[in-house]
Amino acid sequence: MHTLIIGFGDIGHRVATLELALGHSVTALIRNQSKIKAANDVGVTALLADLDRVETLTQQPLEGARIYYFAPPPTSGTQDSRISNWLNTVGTSKPTVIIYISTTGIYGDCKGEWITEQRPPNPTAARAKRRLNAETQLTEWGKEQAIPIIILRVPGIYHPDTLPMASLLQGKPILQSAEAPYSNRIHADDLAQICLAAAERGKEGEVYNVADNDSCTMSEYFIKVAKAFNLPKPRGISWQEAEQQLSSGMLSYLKESRRIDNRKMLGKLKVELQYPTLDEGLSCIKPRCS
Repeated sequence: MHTLIIGFGDIGHRVATLELALGHSVTALIRNQSKIKAANDVGVTALLADLDRVETLTQQPLEGARIYYFAPPPTSGTQDSRISNWLNTVGTSKPTVIIYISTTGIYGDCKGEWITEQRPPNPTAARAKRRLNAETQLTEWGKEQAIPIIILRVPGIYHPDTLPMASLLQGKPILQSAEAPYSNRIHADDLAQICLAAAERGKEGEVYNVADNDSCTMSEYFIKVAKAFNLPKPRGISWQEAEQQLSSGMLSYLKESRRIDNRKMLGKLKVELQYPTLDEGLSCIKPRCS
């Protein structure tokens, strides 16, 4: 089995490690020259390519490959031109399956309701609109080409490098708990194994919500991280104060509230989470678990 990973960031690296452990060969499209050595060091064949430049998307081992598409869309607009560019280079090649990481943000603000895959997309943030556009492009192309497409809608991904340590150390405030929206997350190790489960057991054309079993509010997330690392509990402020003190990026997340139902993922993909709760995930990020 050959695996092609498009977008070799943290999750790409974790998935590559799991695929290599199965005895599969792995190639990754990498945009930055600086990441090539890291890929080669773990046994991944690196191809320097830029999804914004079609002329660089050559020599891809596509025929019969298991493909993971992890590359993010452009940073502006509502269309994903990168996935358009990539699809235009596939030609007559026939991958066995394509796994695409999307976002639960495509559901928009759901007022804290529990959300299954049956919920119609209603993205409000431009970043979520770009992801929905990518989903649509890829799904329609897959039907035309008779190539299985599986979509994973993923919430916030956490691992040691993504925790809000800087914010907590700087004493930045959080939205007071009574006003905080629900949020969802998944540990990076669990997401990597879910990607492989989707490739092996996912059904063609299906969408799977990804999340752990621990939906809590955004403020609870910050409080739990602070507690796990023995940092001061962040100060809660009102929404009016938050609009003056928090970044526009953070405010955009705080304007949406939803709880992601993961039962289809657990049941159909037969996933057993390593870190079903945030507390369990954080406990093994602590130095004593390293």
